[in-house]
Amino acid sequence: MRYAVLFPGQGSQSVGMGADVFAERSDLLGAATDDVLGWSLAGLCARGPESELTRTRKAQPALYAVAYALWEAFSGAVSHPPTAAAGHSLGEYTALAAADAMDFATGLRLVAARGAAMESAAEASSSGMAALIGVDQVTAESIATDRRDQGGHLWVANLNAPGQIVVAGGAADIAWLGEHRGELGVRRVIPLNVAGAFHTPIMAPAAADLGSALAAVSFRTPRFDVYANVTARPIEDIPATLAEQLTTPVRFSESLQAMADAGVEAFVHIGPGDVTTGMAKRTVKGTAVLVVSSLDDVSAAVAALAVQ
Repeated sequence: MRYAVLFPGQGSQSVGMGADVFAERSDLLGAATDDVLGWSLAGLCARGPESELTRTRKAQPALYAVAYALWEAFSGAVSHPPTAAAGHSLGEYTALAAADAMDFATGLRLVAARGAAMESAAEASSSGMAALIGVDQVTAESIATDRRDQGGHLWVANLNAPGQIVVAGGAADIAWLGEHRGELGVRRVIPLNVAGAFHTPIMAPAAADLGSALAAVSFRTPRFDVYANVTARPIEDIPATLAEQLTTPVRFSESLQAMADAGVEAFVHIGPGDVTTGMAKRTVKGTAVLVVSSLDDVSAAVAALAVQ
């Protein structure tokens, strides 16, 4: 069966995540990882506090590390490699590491730099993100464009699945959306608990900082296609694409459809939570969707791929 693996992004973290992989993979997630980060990964994931784990500079390396350890367990058990991979925002780094475009330690350093740069950019301006319910992409783009034409700061940030669109911008612009949702034709506006307007031009300082870190890495050709958030096509120029990703929309639904059009028959979410499974089900109707969010999930996912 031709399958793709999907990796989650920021927002999937929770205190207690990865307890099984920390117990089994101290060689990967132990002292060497803590040395890179400068703090205890296992300790933060196990005990929190949640307020610290949800910080952008902490959540991103924590999710990357746990998801990669689960990928290693899965890839060591499955009979054949995936046809393709994609990751939602941060998850794109896990996908690239899974495809051997870089090793785990290099990815960890990049993700740590990314999280720190994004947190700093978010702290420099009052901004946020919100999910729009009851609108399509064309309407969301029109609302954001009109707001910018009026001097505001609002952009479409995440195209997750049909009916799942996230916008981002200044705090005042997010508040404006809520106040005017009726006249804008939006059924609901749900502010998200995030630090800033990710995947918009507000993150330009972070993209510049991250670009320096990316330029120092010699990436390898991925062993299988990794679909980029920026283009919804297999990634080519890895450093440029990863830097651009911070200021442009995550085109995840387009990536999912492109993989299906290329022959992918099943999607396997690998990492904490299961957020990408809902996106896959809504985007590619009737597709097989599996979840590996713990070591206990590996055997069932592998068996399902063998049967289908």
